Amino acid sequence: MSDLLWKKDGVRVDARIMQFLAGDDVLLDREFFLHDIVASRAHVESLARIDLLSADEASMLLRELDALAEDFRTGRFVLDDRFEDGHSAIESRLTERLGDTGRKVHAGRSRNDQILVATRLWLKDRLTELAVQCRAVAAACLDRAEREALPLPGYTHLQRAVVSSTAMWFAGFAEAFIDNAARAAQTLAWIDANPLGTAAGYGVNLPLDRDHTTRALGFARLQISPIYAQLSRGKFELAAIEALASALLDQRRLAWDLSLFTTAEFGFVTLPPEYVTGSSIMPNKRNPDVIELLRASYATVAAARTEIEQLLSLPSGYQRDLQYSKGSLVHAFGHGLGALALLPDLLARFAWNAATMRAAIEPAMYATDVAVEQAAAGVPFREAYRKAAEAAAQSGVGRTPEASLAARVSPGAAADLRLPVLRERLDALTAAGATRA
Repeated sequence: MSDLLWKKDGVRVDARIMQFLAGDDVLLDREFFLHDIVASRAHVESLARIDLLSADEASMLLRELDALAEDFRTGRFVLDDRFEDGHSAIESRLTERLGDTGRKVHAGRSRNDQILVATRLWLKDRLTELAVQCRAVAAACLDRAEREALPLPGYTHLQRAVVSSTAMWFAGFAEAFIDNAARAAQTLAWIDANPLGTAAGYGVNLPLDRDHTTRALGFARLQISPIYAQLSRGKFELAAIEALASALLDQRRLAWDLSLFTTAEFGFVTLPPEYVTGSSIMPNKRNPDVIELLRASYATVAAARTEIEQLLSLPSGYQRDLQYSKGSLVHAFGHGLGALALLPDLLARFAWNAATMRAAIEPAMYATDVAVEQAAAGVPFREAYRKAAEAAAQSGVGRTPEASLAARVSPGAAADLRLPVLRERLDALTAAGATRA
Protein backbone atom coordinates (compact mmCIF):
# COMPACT_ATOMS: atom_id res chain seq x y z
CA MET A 1 0.00 0.00 0.00
CA SER A 2 1.32 3.47 -0.85
CA ASP A 3 2.11 5.98 1.88
CA LEU A 4 -0.98 6.75 3.92
CA LEU A 5 -2.25 10.31 3.73
CA TRP A 6 -2.71 10.43 7.49
CA LYS A 7 0.40 8.51 8.65
CA LYS A 8 2.20 10.03 11.64
CA ASP A 9 5.98 9.93 12.08
CA GLY A 10 7.19 7.23 14.42
CA VAL A 11 3.93 5.27 14.39
CA ARG A 12 4.11 1.72 13.05
CA VAL A 13 1.14 0.72 10.93
CA ASP A 14 -0.11 -2.78 11.76
CA ALA A 15 -0.93 -4.63 8.52
CA ARG A 16 -3.82 -6.53 10.13
CA ILE A 17 -5.38 -3.34 11.37
CA MET A 18 -4.92 -1.69 7.98
CA GLN A 19 -6.61 -4.64 6.29
CA PHE A 20 -9.53 -4.31 8.69
CA LEU A 21 -9.73 -0.56 8.16
CA ALA A 22 -9.53 -0.72 4.39
CA GLY A 23 -11.54 -3.89 3.81
CA ASP A 24 -12.82 -3.84 0.24
CA ASP A 25 -13.04 -0.05 0.20
CA VAL A 26 -10.56 0.44 -2.62
CA LEU A 27 -12.41 -2.08 -4.79
CA LEU A 28 -15.75 -0.39 -4.13
CA ASP A 29 -14.17 2.96 -4.99
CA ARG A 30 -13.81 1.75 -8.58
CA GLU A 31 -17.53 2.54 -8.85
CA PHE A 32 -16.98 6.13 -7.73
CA PHE A 33 -13.49 6.79 -9.10
CA LEU A 34 -14.39 8.69 -12.27
CA HIS A 35 -16.83 10.83 -10.31
CA ASP A 36 -14.09 11.51 -7.74
CA ILE A 37 -11.83 12.66 -10.57
CA VAL A 38 -14.54 14.94 -11.98
CA ALA A 39 -15.03 16.47 -8.54
CA SER A 40 -11.26 16.89 -8.18
CA ARG A 41 -11.24 18.86 -11.43
CA ALA A 42 -13.89 21.21 -10.08
CA HIS A 43 -11.95 21.57 -6.82
CA VAL A 44 -8.77 22.48 -8.72
CA GLU A 45 -10.68 25.15 -10.63
CA SER A 46 -12.06 26.45 -7.34
CA LEU A 47 -8.58 26.71 -5.82
CA ALA A 48 -7.35 28.57 -8.91
CA ARG A 49 -10.24 31.02 -8.65
CA ILE A 50 -9.05 32.06 -5.17
CA ASP A 51 -5.38 32.13 -6.28
CA LEU A 52 -4.34 29.17 -4.17
CA LEU A 53 -3.14 27.63 -7.40
CA SER A 54 -1.51 29.47 -10.26
CA ALA A 55 -2.95 29.18 -13.73
CA ASP A 56 -0.04 26.93 -14.76
CA GLU A 57 -0.46 24.68 -11.71
CA ALA A 58 -4.17 24.37 -12.30
CA SER A 59 -3.59 23.56 -15.97
CA MET A 60 -1.09 20.81 -15.09
CA LEU A 61 -3.41 19.31 -12.48
CA LEU A 62 -6.38 19.31 -14.84
CA ARG A 63 -4.29 17.71 -17.56
CA GLU A 64 -3.13 14.94 -15.22
CA LEU A 65 -6.64 14.35 -13.89
CA ASP A 66 -7.90 13.91 -17.44
CA ALA A 67 -5.03 11.52 -18.16
CA LEU A 68 -5.81 9.54 -15.01
CA ALA A 69 -9.46 9.23 -16.02
CA GLU A 70 -8.47 7.98 -19.46
CA ASP A 71 -5.94 5.53 -18.02
CA PHE A 72 -8.59 4.19 -15.64
CA ARG A 73 -11.12 3.75 -18.46
CA THR A 74 -8.65 1.86 -20.63
CA GLY A 75 -7.20 -0.26 -17.83
CA ARG A 76 -3.74 1.31 -17.89
CA PHE A 77 -4.36 2.46 -14.31
CA VAL A 78 -5.84 -0.06 -11.91
CA LEU A 79 -7.31 0.94 -8.57
CA ASP A 80 -6.11 -1.86 -6.30
CA ASP A 81 -4.63 -2.57 -2.88
CA ARG A 82 -1.60 -0.42 -3.57
CA PHE A 83 -3.89 2.36 -2.37
CA GLU A 84 -5.95 2.85 0.76
CA ASP A 85 -8.87 4.16 -1.29
CA GLY A 86 -9.71 6.02 -4.47
CA HIS A 87 -9.12 9.43 -2.91
CA SER A 88 -5.55 8.60 -1.89
CA ALA A 89 -4.94 7.07 -5.33
CA ILE A 90 -5.78 10.38 -7.02
CA GLU A 91 -3.45 12.35 -4.77
CA SER A 92 -0.71 9.73 -5.10
CA ARG A 93 -0.89 9.86 -8.88
CA LEU A 94 -0.82 13.66 -8.99
CA THR A 95 2.11 13.78 -6.59
CA GLU A 96 3.98 11.15 -8.58
CA ARG A 97 3.54 13.13 -11.79
CA LEU A 98 3.71 16.71 -10.53
CA GLY A 99 5.58 16.64 -7.21
CA ASP A 100 4.71 19.55 -4.92
CA THR A 101 2.01 20.78 -7.30
CA GLY A 102 0.24 17.45 -6.84
CA ARG A 103 0.52 17.81 -3.08
CA LYS A 104 -1.44 21.06 -3.24
CA VAL A 105 -4.65 19.45 -4.54
CA HIS A 106 -6.08 18.50 -1.14
CA ALA A 107 -6.10 22.04 0.27
CA GLY A 108 -9.59 22.95 1.44
CA ARG A 109 -11.12 19.50 1.17
CA SER A 110 -11.35 16.24 3.10
CA ARG A 111 -11.93 12.65 2.10
CA ASN A 112 -15.28 13.22 3.82
CA ASP A 113 -16.58 15.69 1.26
CA GLN A 114 -14.81 13.78 -1.52
CA ILE A 115 -16.89 10.66 -0.93
CA LEU A 116 -20.03 12.71 -0.37
CA VAL A 117 -19.73 14.47 -3.71
CA ALA A 118 -18.67 11.34 -5.61
CA THR A 119 -21.57 9.36 -4.13
CA ARG A 120 -24.11 12.03 -5.01
CA LEU A 121 -22.80 12.22 -8.57
CA TRP A 122 -22.87 8.41 -8.81
CA LEU A 123 -26.41 8.27 -7.48
CA LYS A 124 -27.58 10.92 -9.92
CA ASP A 125 -26.46 8.59 -12.71
CA ARG A 126 -28.08 5.55 -11.09
CA LEU A 127 -31.38 7.31 -10.40
CA THR A 128 -31.44 8.56 -13.98
CA GLU A 129 -30.99 4.96 -15.11
CA LEU A 130 -33.69 3.83 -12.69
CA ALA A 131 -36.13 6.36 -14.12
CA VAL A 132 -35.28 5.28 -17.68
CA GLN A 133 -35.80 1.61 -16.83
CA CYS A 134 -39.12 2.26 -15.07
CA ARG A 135 -40.32 4.22 -18.10
CA ALA A 136 -39.30 1.33 -20.35
CA VAL A 137 -41.30 -1.13 -18.23
CA ALA A 138 -44.31 1.20 -18.26
CA ALA A 139 -44.05 1.60 -22.04
CA ALA A 140 -43.92 -2.16 -22.56
CA CYS A 141 -47.04 -2.56 -20.42
CA LEU A 142 -48.92 0.22 -22.22
CA ASP A 143 -48.01 -1.22 -25.62
CA ARG A 144 -49.56 -4.56 -24.67
CA ALA A 145 -52.59 -2.94 -23.02
CA GLU A 146 -53.30 -0.95 -26.17
CA ARG A 147 -52.88 -3.99 -28.39
CA GLU A 148 -54.96 -6.68 -26.67
CA ALA A 149 -57.71 -7.05 -24.08
CA LEU A 150 -58.29 -10.74 -23.51
CA PRO A 151 -60.65 -11.89 -20.75
CA LEU A 152 -58.65 -12.86 -17.63
CA PRO A 153 -59.92 -13.96 -14.22
CA GLY A 154 -59.44 -11.30 -11.56
CA TYR A 155 -58.40 -12.55 -8.13
CA THR A 156 -58.67 -11.40 -4.54
CA HIS A 157 -57.23 -13.54 -1.74
CA LEU A 158 -55.99 -15.79 -4.59
CA GLN A 159 -59.63 -16.78 -5.17
CA ARG A 160 -61.50 -16.18 -8.41
CA ALA A 161 -63.37 -12.92 -7.94
CA VAL A 162 -64.55 -11.01 -11.03
CA VAL A 163 -63.94 -10.87 -14.75
CA SER A 164 -60.83 -8.87 -15.59
CA SER A 165 -58.72 -8.49 -18.72
CA THR A 166 -55.11 -8.63 -19.81
CA ALA A 167 -55.36 -4.94 -20.69
CA MET A 168 -56.40 -4.11 -17.13
CA TRP A 169 -53.50 -6.17 -15.78
CA PHE A 170 -50.99 -4.39 -17.98
CA ALA A 171 -52.52 -0.95 -17.28
CA GLY A 172 -52.14 -1.51 -13.54
CA PHE A 173 -48.43 -2.22 -13.80
CA ALA A 174 -47.98 0.57 -16.34
CA GLU A 175 -49.28 3.14 -13.88
CA ALA A 176 -47.20 1.59 -11.10
CA PHE A 177 -43.98 2.02 -13.06
CA ILE A 178 -44.93 5.51 -14.21
CA ASP A 179 -45.14 6.40 -10.52
CA ASN A 180 -41.85 4.62 -9.89
CA ALA A 181 -40.19 6.66 -12.63
CA ALA A 182 -41.60 9.85 -11.11
CA ARG A 183 -40.33 8.84 -7.68
CA ALA A 184 -36.83 8.20 -9.07
CA ALA A 185 -36.84 11.67 -10.65
CA GLN A 186 -38.10 13.30 -7.45
CA THR A 187 -35.44 11.53 -5.40
CA LEU A 188 -32.77 12.64 -7.86
CA ALA A 189 -33.94 16.24 -7.50
CA TRP A 190 -33.69 15.96 -3.70
CA ILE A 191 -30.18 14.48 -3.86
CA ASP A 192 -29.02 17.04 -6.44
CA ALA A 193 -27.02 19.23 -4.01
CA ASN A 194 -23.28 19.91 -3.90
CA PRO A 195 -21.41 19.03 -0.67
CA LEU A 196 -17.93 19.74 -2.09
CA GLY A 197 -16.14 22.34 0.00
CA THR A 198 -17.71 21.36 3.32
CA ALA A 199 -14.45 19.48 4.06
CA ALA A 200 -14.59 17.35 7.22
CA GLY A 201 -17.92 18.82 8.23
CA TYR A 202 -16.96 22.26 9.58
CA GLY A 203 -15.81 24.24 6.56
CA VAL A 204 -12.31 25.67 6.09
CA ASN A 205 -10.58 29.03 6.51
CA LEU A 206 -10.47 29.61 2.75
CA PRO A 207 -12.98 31.53 0.59
CA LEU A 208 -13.69 28.48 -1.58
CA ASP A 209 -15.80 29.21 -4.65
CA ARG A 210 -18.48 26.63 -3.90
CA ASP A 211 -20.91 28.24 -6.31
CA HIS A 212 -18.46 27.52 -9.11
CA THR A 213 -18.08 23.85 -8.17
CA THR A 214 -21.88 23.55 -7.98
CA ARG A 215 -22.19 24.81 -11.55
CA ALA A 216 -19.17 22.88 -12.83
CA LEU A 217 -20.46 19.57 -11.44
CA GLY A 218 -24.00 20.12 -12.70
CA PHE A 219 -25.66 20.21 -9.30
CA ALA A 220 -28.97 22.04 -8.98
CA ARG A 221 -28.02 23.76 -5.73
CA LEU A 222 -25.43 24.10 -3.00
CA GLN A 223 -25.62 21.99 0.14
CA ILE A 224 -24.90 24.85 2.48
CA SER A 225 -24.25 23.59 5.99
CA PRO A 226 -21.07 21.53 6.45
CA ILE A 227 -22.64 19.85 9.46
CA TYR A 228 -25.73 18.90 7.48
CA ALA A 229 -23.50 17.56 4.71
CA GLN A 230 -22.29 14.97 7.21
CA LEU A 231 -25.73 14.45 8.75
CA SER A 232 -27.11 13.70 5.29
CA ARG A 233 -24.72 10.83 4.72
CA GLY A 234 -26.68 7.62 4.88
CA LYS A 235 -29.91 9.60 4.69
CA PHE A 236 -29.66 10.36 0.99
CA GLU A 237 -28.40 6.86 0.23
CA LEU A 238 -31.49 5.47 1.97
CA ALA A 239 -33.74 7.73 -0.09
CA ALA A 240 -32.16 6.45 -3.29
CA ILE A 241 -32.48 2.82 -2.22
CA GLU A 242 -36.12 3.40 -1.28
CA ALA A 243 -36.82 4.71 -4.79
CA LEU A 244 -35.19 1.58 -6.18
CA ALA A 245 -37.09 -0.61 -3.72
CA SER A 246 -40.40 0.93 -4.79
CA ALA A 247 -39.82 -0.31 -8.34
CA LEU A 248 -38.65 -3.73 -7.17
CA LEU A 249 -41.72 -4.16 -4.97
CA ASP A 250 -43.89 -3.80 -8.06
CA GLN A 251 -41.54 -6.07 -9.95
CA ARG A 252 -41.95 -8.66 -7.18
CA ARG A 253 -45.74 -8.60 -7.42
CA LEU A 254 -45.61 -8.77 -11.20
CA ALA A 255 -43.21 -11.72 -11.00
CA TRP A 256 -45.48 -13.41 -8.46
CA ASP A 257 -48.39 -13.17 -10.91
CA LEU A 258 -46.31 -14.64 -13.71
CA SER A 259 -45.02 -17.38 -11.41
CA LEU A 260 -48.61 -18.42 -10.75
CA PHE A 261 -49.84 -17.89 -14.29
CA THR A 262 -47.11 -20.13 -15.76
CA THR A 263 -48.02 -23.15 -13.59
CA ALA A 264 -49.97 -26.03 -15.09
CA GLU A 265 -52.70 -25.32 -12.53
CA PHE A 266 -53.27 -21.85 -14.03
CA GLY A 267 -51.82 -22.24 -17.52
CA PHE A 268 -52.46 -18.60 -18.45
CA VAL A 269 -48.96 -17.65 -19.64
CA THR A 270 -46.21 -19.17 -21.75
CA LEU A 271 -42.77 -17.64 -21.28
CA PRO A 272 -40.22 -17.11 -24.06
CA PRO A 273 -37.73 -20.00 -24.08
CA GLU A 274 -34.86 -17.71 -23.05
CA TYR A 275 -36.58 -17.05 -19.73
CA VAL A 276 -36.83 -20.66 -18.56
CA THR A 277 -34.28 -23.26 -17.55
CA GLY A 278 -34.24 -27.02 -17.15
CA SER A 279 -33.84 -29.30 -14.17
CA SER A 280 -30.55 -31.08 -13.51
CA ILE A 281 -32.44 -34.33 -12.87
CA MET A 282 -35.98 -34.03 -14.25
CA PRO A 283 -35.98 -33.98 -18.07
CA ASN A 284 -39.58 -32.78 -18.26
CA LYS A 285 -39.08 -29.50 -16.39
CA ARG A 286 -39.22 -25.93 -17.75
CA ASN A 287 -38.47 -23.83 -14.70
CA PRO A 288 -39.30 -20.09 -14.60
CA ASP A 289 -36.01 -19.35 -12.81
CA VAL A 290 -35.70 -15.83 -14.22
CA ILE A 291 -39.16 -14.95 -12.90
CA GLU A 292 -38.33 -16.37 -9.49
CA LEU A 293 -35.09 -14.39 -9.24
CA LEU A 294 -36.90 -11.24 -10.36
CA ARG A 295 -39.31 -11.91 -7.51
CA ALA A 296 -36.41 -12.40 -5.08
CA SER A 297 -34.50 -9.29 -6.14
CA TYR A 298 -36.35 -7.01 -3.74
CA ALA A 299 -34.78 -8.91 -0.84
CA THR A 300 -31.29 -7.78 -1.88
CA VAL A 301 -32.34 -4.14 -1.98
CA ALA A 302 -34.26 -4.39 1.29
CA ALA A 303 -31.21 -5.92 2.97
CA ALA A 304 -29.03 -3.05 1.76
CA ARG A 305 -31.50 -0.52 3.10
CA THR A 306 -31.56 -2.26 6.48
CA GLU A 307 -27.77 -2.38 6.67
CA ILE A 308 -27.40 1.34 6.00
CA GLU A 309 -30.25 2.19 8.36
CA GLN A 310 -28.57 0.22 11.13
CA LEU A 311 -25.33 2.20 10.62
CA LEU A 312 -27.07 5.50 11.33
CA SER A 313 -27.35 5.21 15.11
CA LEU A 314 -24.63 7.86 15.30
CA PRO A 315 -23.98 11.33 16.70
CA SER A 316 -23.39 14.28 14.39
CA GLY A 317 -20.12 14.58 12.53
CA TYR A 318 -18.37 11.94 10.46
CA GLN A 319 -17.97 8.46 11.93
CA ARG A 320 -15.99 5.66 10.25
CA ASP A 321 -19.02 3.35 10.54
CA LEU A 322 -20.35 5.06 7.42
CA GLN A 323 -17.65 3.44 5.29
CA TYR A 324 -19.79 0.31 5.30
CA SER A 325 -22.62 2.07 3.50
CA LYS A 326 -20.77 1.96 0.18
CA GLY A 327 -20.95 -1.79 -0.32
CA SER A 328 -24.65 -1.90 0.42
CA LEU A 329 -25.35 0.94 -1.99
CA VAL A 330 -23.29 -0.50 -4.85
CA HIS A 331 -24.74 -3.99 -4.43
CA ALA A 332 -28.34 -2.76 -4.24
CA PHE A 333 -28.17 -0.70 -7.40
CA GLY A 334 -26.04 -3.18 -9.30
CA HIS A 335 -28.47 -6.00 -8.64
CA GLY A 336 -31.69 -3.99 -8.74
CA LEU A 337 -31.01 -2.20 -12.03
CA GLY A 338 -29.81 -5.46 -13.56
CA ALA A 339 -33.09 -7.12 -12.66
CA LEU A 340 -35.27 -4.28 -13.93
CA ALA A 341 -33.43 -4.27 -17.25
CA LEU A 342 -34.83 -7.73 -18.02
CA LEU A 343 -38.48 -6.74 -17.61
CA PRO A 344 -39.38 -4.81 -20.81
CA ASP A 345 -38.39 -7.62 -23.17
CA LEU A 346 -40.11 -10.24 -21.00
CA LEU A 347 -43.32 -8.20 -20.87
CA ALA A 348 -43.28 -7.63 -24.60
CA ARG A 349 -42.80 -11.28 -25.50
CA PHE A 350 -44.62 -13.61 -23.13
CA ALA A 351 -47.83 -15.13 -24.54
CA TRP A 352 -51.29 -15.24 -22.99
CA ASN A 353 -53.18 -18.52 -23.36
CA ALA A 354 -56.59 -17.10 -24.21
CA ALA A 355 -58.60 -20.32 -24.15
CA THR A 356 -57.30 -21.37 -20.72
CA MET A 357 -58.02 -17.96 -19.24
CA ARG A 358 -61.53 -17.92 -20.66
CA ALA A 359 -62.25 -21.41 -19.32
CA ALA A 360 -61.25 -20.28 -15.83
CA ILE A 361 -64.00 -17.63 -15.76
CA GLU A 362 -66.80 -19.38 -13.89
CA PRO A 363 -70.46 -18.28 -13.61
CA ALA A 364 -70.19 -17.02 -10.01
CA MET A 365 -67.67 -14.39 -11.15
CA TYR A 366 -70.55 -12.39 -12.65
CA ALA A 367 -72.32 -12.05 -9.28
CA THR A 368 -70.83 -8.62 -8.62
CA ASP A 369 -72.12 -7.42 -12.00
CA VAL A 370 -75.60 -8.67 -11.07
CA ALA A 371 -75.56 -6.89 -7.70
CA VAL A 372 -74.37 -3.60 -9.18
CA GLU A 373 -76.94 -3.76 -11.99
CA GLN A 374 -79.75 -4.22 -9.46
CA ALA A 375 -78.40 -1.34 -7.38
CA ALA A 376 -78.37 0.83 -10.50
CA ALA A 377 -82.04 -0.11 -10.99
CA GLY A 378 -82.91 1.20 -7.52
CA VAL A 379 -82.55 -1.88 -5.30
CA PRO A 380 -80.64 -1.05 -2.07
CA PHE A 381 -77.15 -2.44 -2.55
CA ARG A 382 -77.18 -4.71 0.52
CA GLU A 383 -80.39 -6.33 -0.69
CA ALA A 384 -78.99 -6.67 -4.20
CA TYR A 385 -75.80 -8.16 -2.72
CA ARG A 386 -77.78 -10.75 -0.74
CA LYS A 387 -79.86 -11.80 -3.74
CA ALA A 388 -76.77 -12.05 -5.96
CA ALA A 389 -75.00 -14.14 -3.33
CA GLU A 390 -77.91 -16.55 -3.10
CA ALA A 391 -77.98 -17.01 -6.86
CA ALA A 392 -74.23 -16.74 -7.51
CA ALA A 393 -74.03 -20.06 -9.35
CA GLN A 394 -76.61 -18.83 -11.86
CA SER A 395 -75.04 -15.37 -12.32
CA GLY A 396 -73.38 -16.25 -15.59
CA VAL A 397 -76.51 -17.31 -17.45
CA GLY A 398 -76.60 -15.42 -20.74
CA ARG A 399 -73.46 -13.48 -19.94
CA THR A 400 -70.06 -13.30 -21.63
CA PRO A 401 -66.72 -11.99 -20.40
CA GLU A 402 -66.71 -9.41 -23.19
CA ALA A 403 -70.09 -8.00 -22.12
CA SER A 404 -68.98 -7.85 -18.49
CA LEU A 405 -65.84 -5.94 -19.44
CA ALA A 406 -67.73 -3.59 -21.77
CA ALA A 407 -70.13 -2.69 -18.98
CA ARG A 408 -67.31 -1.81 -16.56
CA VAL A 409 -67.38 1.92 -17.31
CA SER A 410 -65.99 3.45 -14.11
CA PRO A 411 -62.82 5.46 -14.85
CA GLY A 412 -59.85 3.12 -15.02
CA ALA A 413 -61.99 -0.01 -15.38
CA ALA A 414 -61.98 -2.27 -18.43
CA ALA A 415 -64.28 -0.12 -20.59
CA ASP A 416 -62.47 3.12 -19.70
CA LEU A 417 -58.83 2.27 -19.09
CA ARG A 418 -57.69 5.85 -19.75
CA LEU A 419 -54.63 4.54 -21.55
CA PRO A 420 -54.10 7.87 -23.40
CA VAL A 421 -53.88 9.62 -20.03
CA LEU A 422 -51.26 7.14 -18.83
CA ARG A 423 -49.39 7.55 -22.11
CA GLU A 424 -49.41 11.34 -21.66
CA ARG A 425 -47.97 10.99 -18.15
CA LEU A 426 -45.27 8.67 -19.41
CA ASP A 427 -44.41 10.97 -22.32
CA ALA A 428 -44.18 13.94 -19.94
CA LEU A 429 -41.75 12.06 -17.70
CA THR A 430 -39.70 11.02 -20.72
CA ALA A 431 -39.55 14.60 -21.98
CA ALA A 432 -38.56 15.89 -18.55
CA GLY A 433 -35.82 13.28 -18.33
CA ALA A 434 -34.47 14.24 -21.74
CA THR A 435 -34.41 17.91 -20.68
CA ARG A 436 -32.41 17.11 -17.54
CA ALA A 437 -29.96 15.00 -19.49
